[in-house]
Amino acid sequence: MITIIGVAHVFDISRNLENAIIERNPSVVCVELDSARFQALYSSGGERDLPFIYMMLANFQKKIAKKYGTEVGREMITAVETAKMLNAKLACIDMEASKIVSEFWRSMTRVERIKLLFALFTSIFIRKKRIEKELKRFEENDEYYLESFGREFPTAKSVLIDERNVHMAESIKKLSVEHENIVAVVGDGHVEGIRKLLGLSNVETIRLSQLRQKESIKMDEVTISYEIPYEN
Repeated sequence: MITIIGVAHVFDISRNLENAIIERNPSVVCVELDSARFQALYSSGGERDLPFIYMMLANFQKKIAKKYGTEVGREMITAVETAKMLNAKLACIDMEASKIVSEFWRSMTRVERIKLLFALFTSIFIRKKRIEKELKRFEENDEYYLESFGREFPTAKSVLIDERNVHMAESIKKLSVEHENIVAVVGDGHVEGIRKLLGLSNVETIRLSQLRQKESIKMDEVTISYEIPYEN
C-alpha cells in the first residue's frame, strides 16, 4: 500500500499527521525534501545562501505560519521523527529546491516576474480570513485551482508543481519495488498529480482538509533528538 498524505507548511497538523503515519506503520516514509532542506531543518541559518526569490517565498510562508501559531517545516520534522519512532527508512524524494527556484525565476517572463513580486509584496497584508477562503476554493476543486494558477503563472506551475510531481512519483515507484508499505508526505497541491502519475490501484490519499478537520488525540509531549539516515 502507498499512502500519499497532503500537508502544508503553515498549519499546525503535526499531531494528526503523526497519528496517520503510525496507523499505517510504513517501512518507508517519503518526505517532500531534498538533502539540503533536510539538513536545514535541524540547523540554524541554513537558508542564508539560497537565491533571493527563494528567500522571498520562504518569508511569505513564515508570515502565514505565524498567523496559525506554528513554524514552517514543522510537518516535515514530524514526518522525520515519526519515521525514526517506527524504525522506518526515510527517503528525501524532492528535487533540489534552490536549483528549481533559480530555474523557474530565469524561465519566467517579465510579466510573470512582476506579477509574482507584486503578489509576494501584498501577501504581507493578507488576513487569515482570506487564507481560509483561498484554501476552501482549492479544496472544492483543486484541479481547477491549479489550472487557474497555471494560467496566471505558467512557468511557476510547470517547474514548481508539474516537474516535481514527475520526479517524486518516479522516486516513489522505485521504492515500491522493494517496499510494500510506503507513506509519502508532500504538499497538498502535489497529491493528485503524484497519484495519477503513479498509475497504481493500491494508492490511498489523505488530504490536508482531513488532517485539519480530524480531532487531535491528546498525548504526552515527547522530545526526540537524533540523527537519521535518509535515501535521496
